[in-house]
Amino acid sequence: MDELGPGAAARASTFVRAGAVAGTLAPFAASPEHSRGRQFAEAAPVGRDEFQRDRDRIIHSTAFRRLEYKTQVFVNHEGDLFRTRLTHSLEVAQIARSIARNLGLNETLTEAISLAHDLGHTPFGHAGQDALNACMREYGGFEHNLQSLRVVDLLEERYPDFDGLNLSFETREGILKHCSRRNAEQLGPIGERFLRGEQPSLEAQLANLADELAYNNHDVDDGLRSGLIGIDQLEEVDIFARHVRAVRGRYPGLTGRRLVHETVRRMINTLVLDLTEESARRIEGQHPDSLDAVRAAPALIGFGAAIATEQAALKQFLRDALYRHYRVVRMSTKSQRIVSDLFGAFMADRRLLPPQDQVRAEIDPPRAIADYIAGMTDRYAILEHRRLFSVDEH
Repeated sequence: MDELGPGAAARASTFVRAGAVAGTLAPFAASPEHSRGRQFAEAAPVGRDEFQRDRDRIIHSTAFRRLEYKTQVFVNHEGDLFRTRLTHSLEVAQIARSIARNLGLNETLTEAISLAHDLGHTPFGHAGQDALNACMREYGGFEHNLQSLRVVDLLEERYPDFDGLNLSFETREGILKHCSRRNAEQLGPIGERFLRGEQPSLEAQLANLADELAYNNHDVDDGLRSGLIGIDQLEEVDIFARHVRAVRGRYPGLTGRRLVHETVRRMINTLVLDLTEESARRIEGQHPDSLDAVRAAPALIGFGAAIATEQAALKQFLRDALYRHYRVVRMSTKSQRIVSDLFGAFMADRRLLPPQDQVRAEIDPPRAIADYIAGMTDRYAILEHRRLFSVDEH
């Protein structure tokens, strides 16, 4: 992350808590040596720690590879340069690791959580999730955070001794960002913090905020690239207007993609600096001396009040101008129809499912069908819909 603006270098020296050095593990950070373990006992890893093992398993998983063809805002086939769930996850991990290092947190755990947070996302982004949740309303609903946990706990089939990836408790905890009390009661130890009102690790809190930071700013970039929103509209949003003015002041006459890239880069940098400074301030105020102290404290990772207000305004702008743009709504409506049609067809006749999914459907048909649809990429869902509903497909 580039340091921009007067005083940035000086402020950077205040990021790390008193007495800590960037890159060292603070006492309140999650430690692989003190992990709460895995669901199934395994021999200790050689040449890497427990969180590195988690990270590596996530990267090599089938669900992670599928993220390359799952949409962020724009459906995958609409263009080669728009973000996908994979590029988004990589950007979240990069931002989160930078901040984790300055706060003395565990970079590898932060990275693992960031890379895994969208593994359970449906095709077609939030439109697909909403459609599948509606289909599953009578059967327990569908929520992509819970589905991400389900992927790493059950659905990945890579190891002879257990289902899923058998990740550490700390990584699984970070994947599950939020959870209803009803669902938490069924999840055992991983759901206890929701019942007790406790916080997750700082690494988990950081991955969550880095996700928000990344998608807001990258949706600005993709929205401008698509032509669905314009710079003139964004100049009504304080955080964008402030940075684009600074860029034009330093680079008179700069236009096009260079103007957009430099503005978004500066926005991200400002948010990273603020998130790091505010989190360091909160940590200093609470003085947690262990991970248990972090769990008992209020949320310690967060933006300052002024930046949080600007972030909320940017998010509202994107909701109104981009996500509700008629072209996005049209694509979302078609996407939801595809998901709903697939679910209805499979529920009506489970023989339409691939053989391995028919076996899963013998126990819990709706959930098995939801698993199958959620695992689809955008293009596979479109192809499967054609196979089932077009007379020209086989």
